Amino acid sequence: MHIHVSGKQIDLSDALKHRVNAHLGNLADRYFDKAMEAKVTFSKARSFFTCDINVHAGRGLTLRGEGEAADANSAFDDAAEHIAKRLRRYHKRVTSHARAPKSDAVGETGRSYVLQQNGVAKKGKNHGQAYVSQAAADEAEEQETYAAIIAEHTTDIPQLSVSEAVMRLDLAASSILLFRNRKNQQINLVFRRDDGNIGWVDTGPS
Repeated sequence: MHIHVSGKQIDLSDALKHRVNAHLGNLADRYFDKAMEAKVTFSKARSFFTCDINVHAGRGLTLRGEGEAADANSAFDDAAEHIAKRLRRYHKRVTSHARAPKSDAVGETGRSYVLQQNGVAKKGKNHGQAYVSQAAADEAEEQETYAAIIAEHTTDIPQLSVSEAVMRLDLAASSILLFRNRKNQQINLVFRRDDGNIGWVDTGPS
């Protein structure tokens, strides 16, 4: 298992890195036969340390855990426990998923986009710069509001059952998952509702 441990503007001790590698290695040996990749990132927010763990188990299966504590070791323990709880919940299905043929994993690929709006600062009276009227500045701002910087990414659309989609949503601690329903071959969506339950949108005929 390849594990990358890093810190955002903080130095990490060799002892902490060794502990992270040993713990995640044991977790991988327990639930997975094949090598995996994991990225562990530590940071500090005010007086607390945070730890973000992203584990790629292959074939579109991603596990995520977040932790926060007064020290880095405890923050890692918190994040790792979140992953362990999800793995225990889906033990049998995760194990069978990891051993299933690769051809069943992805139905097709799509594209995802991140749209970031641009704004323009209002200009007023002349302070050593060319004067721009308030009306012109407002008009320019209104036009610029709808401009966008677009970041495009290729996204896998897996072919899954609804229960498998819910499992992946939970394991990755995501808020939304797009997939092709194995039963009716239609594009479906599962998402985490504000009340904590899981919503399911089926675009197939009723």
